[in-house]
Amino acid sequence: MQLNDVDLGNGRITVAGHVCPLDDLTRQAVLNWLDHRRTRWPNTANPHLLITQQTAVELGPAGKLWTTRATRNLTATLERLRVDRQLEEALIHGPDPLHLSLVFGIDEKTAIRYAESARALLEQAAETRPLS
Repeated sequence: MQLNDVDLGNGRITVAGHVCPLDDLTRQAVLNWLDHRRTRWPNTANPHLLITQQTAVELGPAGKLWTTRATRNLTATLERLRVDRQLEEALIHGPDPLHLSLVFGIDEKTAIRYAESARALLEQAAETRPLS
């Protein structure tokens, strides 16, 4: 992922060629990282979003091993964050598999599973909501 994949002004991020909405949590994390990146490596010409001390003086991305180590022993793994983000999108914008497929670039079977999970959660919330 490169710096120009993040469009803070329009609230979008491009992941693997797919333009996705930028939720508040991710936006704040990106802003914090960019501030850290600018402070730590102010003269880097590396166009990648994630860089390390080694890659700051090069033009390549941070390695997969670095990202794995950076998230090791955290409760919120990258996989959990991805799953949570896709389910959140289904809850906010409605359980529409086509929308999920377009936003995240996931296949239709996966999109249908997320939509069904969101639909079940929304129905459960409606059933437990107290009557006014």
